[in-house]
Amino acid sequence: MHDPWLIAGVPVTLRRSARRRTVGLQVRPGQVTLYAPVGVSAERLGEFLAERRGWAEGHLRRYAAQVTPLPLQDGATLPFLGEPLTLRLDPDSSQVRRQGAELILPASGTADALARWTRRAAAAPYHQRVTAWADALGARHRLGRVLVSDTRTRWGSCTHGGDIRLHWRLTRAPLEVLDYVALHEAAHLLELNHSPRYWAHVARGMPDYARPRRWLREHGHEL
Repeated sequence: MHDPWLIAGVPVTLRRSARRRTVGLQVRPGQVTLYAPVGVSAERLGEFLAERRGWAEGHLRRYAAQVTPLPLQDGATLPFLGEPLTLRLDPDSSQVRRQGAELILPASGTADALARWTRRAAAAPYHQRVTAWADALGARHRLGRVLVSDTRTRWGSCTHGGDIRLHWRLTRAPLEVLDYVALHEAAHLLELNHSPRYWAHVARGMPDYARPRRWLREHGHEL
């Protein structure tokens, strides 16, 4: 999402101050905060983040190492669009298939196979959610394609042409969080910025959007 940058999957929170004279970056577990004077341009801030990205990613990796990774083993539970799926590893299978509440995975190359399956399985639900939000905001006529992304830098994006992308890993987040990102991008069909008018559109669709936004900021790196 344009909020406005991501580092290692963690949204960068921008804090501007009229008293501040220099640009600074603070990294905490699951949080990256960019501090800047009021007059510094977004372009310059983007350049500063590019310069400091390696340093910030190193700190986030050390923090993330303390988080238990998703166990891709037989009998493990995987969240998928609000449902718990039980993983079953099959040494004789080369494809992923879902059988009710079970997800059958190949025992070799499991992570890659799971990612490919998730991208395919997320396409229709993502389209449905984004379209519903675009309808609710009266912006359906501006909506282009709805695509599943695998970018390292954003949870979602919206182009000038109305194409919206959502990251496949959002399938593992609570549905409220996925809906927030879908709404966040749908609102960009009306305002391709983060002005007060833009946030008014988000609040119109989800008055309590601060809660899922906070969840994504605090737990996004776990996805």
